[in-house]
Amino acid sequence: MRRVRGKSVPDVLAKARPKKSNAITRDGHLESSLGHMEEIFAKLSLGIYVLTFGVMFGCGTADQETTVQKAELRMSVPANAPHLVVLGNAQDAGSPQLGCTKACCSGLDALEAAKRQVVCLGLVDPASGRSWLFEATPDLTSQVEFLSQYSNQTLPNGIFLTHAHIGHYAGLMYLGKEVLGANEMPVYAMPRMQEFLTNNGPWSQLVTNKNIEIRPILSESISKLPLRQAQGRLSNLKVTPLQVPHRDEFSETVGYRIEGPNKSALFIPDIDKWERWETDISELLSTVDYALLDATFYDGNELPGRDMAQIPHPFVVESMSLFQDLPDSIRSRVYFIHFNHTNPLLNEASDQTKAVLDAGYNIARRGDILEL
Repeated sequence: MRRVRGKSVPDVLAKARPKKSNAITRDGHLESSLGHMEEIFAKLSLGIYVLTFGVMFGCGTADQETTVQKAELRMSVPANAPHLVVLGNAQDAGSPQLGCTKACCSGLDALEAAKRQVVCLGLVDPASGRSWLFEATPDLTSQVEFLSQYSNQTLPNGIFLTHAHIGHYAGLMYLGKEVLGANEMPVYAMPRMQEFLTNNGPWSQLVTNKNIEIRPILSESISKLPLRQAQGRLSNLKVTPLQVPHRDEFSETVGYRIEGPNKSALFIPDIDKWERWETDISELLSTVDYALLDATFYDGNELPGRDMAQIPHPFVVESMSLFQDLPDSIRSRVYFIHFNHTNPLLNEASDQTKAVLDAGYNIARRGDILEL
């Protein structure tokens, strides 16, 4: 089920009341929702009908999931508020991972595997229909399609990149002439990332063919994304890159602070260790409403035979220990994300998942909505 600020769709429905408010119609326009509840249950009925029809006539499970998702999305999307959508929560190689025969990968059905796409966020302004991606992953095609169900447009208005590790930029390949043949898709990149894309094929071809238009950004320099609120007033979404220590073989690495009209989020999918960053992450948590943080490995025992010091990340157990004395209201802002295929937090039924949730933290899942 899709969640709004950590709530499932049934939770949202249970608290709904037939009072005057604004809702989004199928074509994205606003209308008075005097009959809002009737509209909701009509959409539910339609979703159930289409799902039943698909089962009767042999549609696959992926088609069934898409039908259910579309019914849920129309109910759970905030009517006018800009929001973030989690489009993927896995490490660069995804899950299941190539060559993995362990239980963490071998027993997944198609629906479960579809949930485990590479880490990616969508930023949506429903009032204008504009949207942006954070990361261009190998799962770009399905993630853009998933995002379009929230923004009612086929393509995003731009892509913010964090760094040059495969899971975070390789999806740019789908913008080239072999696939989309995009026309100057804005790609926001730090200086070394821009140099990497411009001077190394096949990425350089995207630049010379004007499939992408690189828009330079600098650490702690704000990018303002214009949006028009439903009342007609102009406002801005603000995106600020924050440079963090990581294995910077080909580019620097950044996280992002994303600010909406009312709330803000921190997105740091990759960092070496919190203590290697000159910024105090505990203090930073108090300045945002959501923090989607690197949780590549749950602990140091996931990769027997590998020197974990060669692939440093803050273990989930380390982050929980670091944050344990923070108030409940601060810990509840943390959403762990970017899970290696071995990370038990990918399994919603694992003991480790229960321990993290019981400690007051969140685990980012595909389809989570964070209102801004």
